[in-house]
Amino acid sequence: MGDRSAPSEEVFSSVEGTESSHREVHITQHYHGTVTVNRVEYAENANFGDNHGTFNQFSDRSDATAGNQQNFEPVDQADLLRLLRPIPDASHTRDRETSPPNSACFPGTRIDIIRRIVAWADSTLLWNTHVLWLYGYVGCGKSAIALAIALKFEDRNRLVGSFFFFRNTGDRSRTTRFATTLACQLAAAIPEAAPFIEQAVKAEPGLLKSNLVAQLRRLVYEPFKAAAKRGRLLTTTLLKGPFLIVIDGLDECEDRQEVQAFVDDMLKFFKKNPFVPLRVFITSRVEQHIQGHLKNDQVRLENLINHCSRDDIDTFMRTCFEEEKKRNPIIKAYIRKHGDWPTKKDKDQLVDHIGGSFIFASALFKYIVDPTDNQSTPMDRLPHTLNMNPGLDTLYARTLSRSQHLPHFYDIISAFTLLFEPLPIVGIAELLGIESFEVVRVLVNLQAIIHIPGTDDLPVTMCHTSLRDFLTTETRSGAYFVSPAYHLKLSFHWFILNLSQQSLREPINSRYQWFHWQTVSLELDTHGGIQSKLFIS
Repeated sequence: MGDRSAPSEEVFSSVEGTESSHREVHITQHYHGTVTVNRVEYAENANFGDNHGTFNQFSDRSDATAGNQQNFEPVDQADLLRLLRPIPDASHTRDRETSPPNSACFPGTRIDIIRRIVAWADSTLLWNTHVLWLYGYVGCGKSAIALAIALKFEDRNRLVGSFFFFRNTGDRSRTTRFATTLACQLAAAIPEAAPFIEQAVKAEPGLLKSNLVAQLRRLVYEPFKAAAKRGRLLTTTLLKGPFLIVIDGLDECEDRQEVQAFVDDMLKFFKKNPFVPLRVFITSRVEQHIQGHLKNDQVRLENLINHCSRDDIDTFMRTCFEEEKKRNPIIKAYIRKHGDWPTKKDKDQLVDHIGGSFIFASALFKYIVDPTDNQSTPMDRLPHTLNMNPGLDTLYARTLSRSQHLPHFYDIISAFTLLFEPLPIVGIAELLGIESFEVVRVLVNLQAIIHIPGTDDLPVTMCHTSLRDFLTTETRSGAYFVSPAYHLKLSFHWFILNLSQQSLREPINSRYQWFHWQTVSLELDTHGGIQSKLFIS
């Protein structure tokens, strides 16, 4: 259905016809601005089948409306960027190496679920939902699928924008700049919407400080709706299908009440404007503040667990091992003497053990072929992985144990876990008052679960946020537990560092700013008397 005609709001609001497949219909199609009127056409519609009808096209154009709708001055994109201040690394085009999640679908995998999502987004059927929620457990590939969908619709020139939430990454884990970031992407993707966005900001000076619901209404939904009534967008929708917004990791957003308000208002908007040619694709884990609002007859639900294919995991593992065998001299030498490795039996057992989790598959593979482990070979480590409990906790614990004995291990892991925004190696070292090589020494053994960039000035990030969940849950992490109380010690380090550098350059750790102190204090208030821990060395 994706390449069939998608009707405008006004077409469907005034259809009269019979039950026959060939219908005589009288359609009034409303346009804003000057148009040709009273043309009789032959029309074919994806929803009603072949039909003949009259299109009575007319204009309600008044002078004021014409000024608002037709005579906008072109908007300077640079001015709009300065005005809205979007987050530069929140969309699907970000550098995933430095701005996680660094997830992409492995070639030849996820074909079925991607096809289903594309078919939904392409559909112009009247009963099709405006919102699709893809949900699933940690590490099952939601972000990779979101990226694939965003890229596909960008190629089709039908992507309004994308936003990838990620916990503990500053503004990308909050809703503060969510609407303005989407608005900037909307203006770039659909220039016809830019004047409406600019007008909204100028007409309401307090809008950029307003709540999320108001910002999304005035900066995204209404400008898109207004632009969609104009020539090019109307034609695109009729010929190709609706436009799409991709929102990944909604559960990663820390502003839970704002998330609930966003979902509720979005559904209200679509209920009031059922013919707006816009779809919203959302991914998240199942969390109560989300599922309670998205489990709605206005939302199509897709459980990714139902689409986790053993064949996809098998394809991923087989290809990874084939590539590793080409470059790893130890594996090459083993194969020359003992024959192929891993054996088919080993691979089958490994795939069965992994289940449907791509993050588990990726972490296990990195663990097996880890070049920093000089105590054992990949052939030694593979059997050990089959004894690990399914899931990530055992893998996380075993990987962390490689550096547990090293100096500053707990300080480095705690800082890495709790910082409001990720810091580079040199920043972590500066904050803790240690040498950069000491940070590298600890983290280099953890590359199966932590991404270390090629230079010391790029941020160190987690391969997956489930590692933070593990480290901050005492019942799961045990000896590796990172207490919230460590925030106080980090703050103390920050104060001392800034006092010592007041006369010098601005320290790299200015990102661990004073305004985070209030958040930290509130989080720790419930611990009673915990402030005494501030001066623990």
